[in-house]
Amino acid sequence: MIKMKHITAAVLSACIFAGGCGAGQEQTSVYYLNFKPEVASVWRELAKDYEAETGVEVKVLTVANGNYEQRLKAELAKKDAPTLFHINGPIGYENWKNYCMDLSETELYTWQLDQDIAVKSGNGIYGIPYVVEGYGIIYNDAIMKKYFSLPTKAVPFSGMDEVNNYEKLKAVVEDMTLHKEELGIEGVFASTSFSSGEDWRWQTHLANVSIFYEFLDKNVADSDILDFTYADNYKNIFDLYVQNSCAQPSELAAKTVKDSMEDFALGRAAMVQNGNWAWSQIAEVEGNKVSEDDVKYMPIYMGIEGEESQGLCIGTGNYLCVNATAPKEEQEAAVEFMKWVYSSDTGKDYVTNQLSFIAPFQTFSEAERPNNPLAREVTQDMEDASTTSVNWIFSTFPSQKFKDKFGASLLSYVNGECGWDEVVAGVKEEWALEKAAQ
Repeated sequence: MIKMKHITAAVLSACIFAGGCGAGQEQTSVYYLNFKPEVASVWRELAKDYEAETGVEVKVLTVANGNYEQRLKAELAKKDAPTLFHINGPIGYENWKNYCMDLSETELYTWQLDQDIAVKSGNGIYGIPYVVEGYGIIYNDAIMKKYFSLPTKAVPFSGMDEVNNYEKLKAVVEDMTLHKEELGIEGVFASTSFSSGEDWRWQTHLANVSIFYEFLDKNVADSDILDFTYADNYKNIFDLYVQNSCAQPSELAAKTVKDSMEDFALGRAAMVQNGNWAWSQIAEVEGNKVSEDDVKYMPIYMGIEGEESQGLCIGTGNYLCVNATAPKEEQEAAVEFMKWVYSSDTGKDYVTNQLSFIAPFQTFSEAERPNNPLAREVTQDMEDASTTSVNWIFSTFPSQKFKDKFGASLLSYVNGECGWDEVVAGVKEEWALEKAAQ
């Protein structure tokens, strides 16, 4: 594993392009198709401030989880198509390359801390990573300290710093379940969300860990065949989530990520899998009981050899693109908008303190990292020489269809409608079919 030590500045920051706008830009609007529902309201407020300052209208349309590709296709077919949109990496680029403008001569590209992670084709740069993020298992340290102080606890550990693999995590979690009433929780883990479009934490983020290790073993960056070598390891942690949850398995089909974050924020659960973007979801819950100082991270352990030195899952699945088919003045307007977002005092304040992005650009100083406990934990993990990050490789997943079918089979497994062997066989078969269809 190669730890992403080269990314040391705050994380996310999206787009600062070269070139000024042509005459009449004030009459030209910007249309941004946003990928992240959890920060939709922030982008809308940011757009209003930009219009107030420059006179340029910015339309922000946010797409629900799991529906971005479908909506992007529909929007790009319209006369007033988005000027700014996202792709998920090389796979996404192949789908949308006719709409991706070459950004190799832009300031955004030259300002990147790591130019190697951009989406490239030939000599062109067609997708710019505008945020580096991390995810893992978030835990409430106040609840964990309360557990470790119990005289009746069954584990020999005295704190979370001793929990560094799956077997230890499993022992802690299952014992906490037996002490739910004493700890004042309804379950160790928050609800495992499976409402429509809300299963991405399992069919994408959790799957990334097991498939990352398979690719590492094979020394490949992608594969037309998935052996799902670590399927049983995936099952280890997934079962632990479901069997020690706030919600019964029969309730999960109706649970959303918002429900899950409320479980954590209101103290109903001690742990939840999610990324650094989740802090705003936690902090904004009415009645939030979790102190900022008590929000901590641990890696997602599955029982894979050597995981004691594993860090968080760190990378990006989001690349910003400018519509190559848009009129030049609209491209320039989009450039100027993003330049303002990532270089002006107002824009950078939004990026750091409200979007909570960790910006991979030279325009952000060390002091401009997000004041966000989860973002700080991600940054600390990237700088920790004793651990190695699990890189984000889910941009190689063959399609949204593959992920949707994986999620559906997981829900069937939870509901007792199929066995784990059927889930594994289906994942392997669908991967091969979708890769062949590309």
